[in-house]
Amino acid sequence: MARISGIDLPRNKRGEIGLTYIFGIGRKSAQRILNSAGINLDKKVQDWSDDELGSIRNLINAEFKVEGALRSEVQLNIKRLMDIGCYRGIRHRNGLPCRGQKNQKQLPYPQRQEKDGCQQEEGHQIIVNELSHGETENTKKEG
Repeated sequence: MARISGIDLPRNKRGEIGLTYIFGIGRKSAQRILNSAGINLDKKVQDWSDDELGSIRNLINAEFKVEGALRSEVQLNIKRLMDIGCYRGIRHRNGLPCRGQKNQKQLPYPQRQEKDGCQQEEGHQIIVNELSHGETENTKKEG
């Protein structure tokens, strides 16, 4: 089984697709790696020789930041944004989208539970009394 950067590549897939199972390598990067190593893009992972696998490993280790190192770099970048308090950092801290997506119906998890304005405490039951003109009043009942 082909193992690169701690990831077992699927044996029955083409090399171009199999390399994309590694975090940090997409289709273009996989094509560039295989072309640099002199391996046909359509060759299946199970058909790679040990020399080809070694050359792919060396190329990835030399040119790319993948898996754990890349994940930690991304997390440090997000932490840096939150520490300096920029717009993107605040959106990350609040669990909201920071790339311009709509968030009209999206609330961070803790606010979802108390969205309706009634928060039920432990051991208490909330009763909503109907007043005149459609107004409501929240009262707590011990129970």
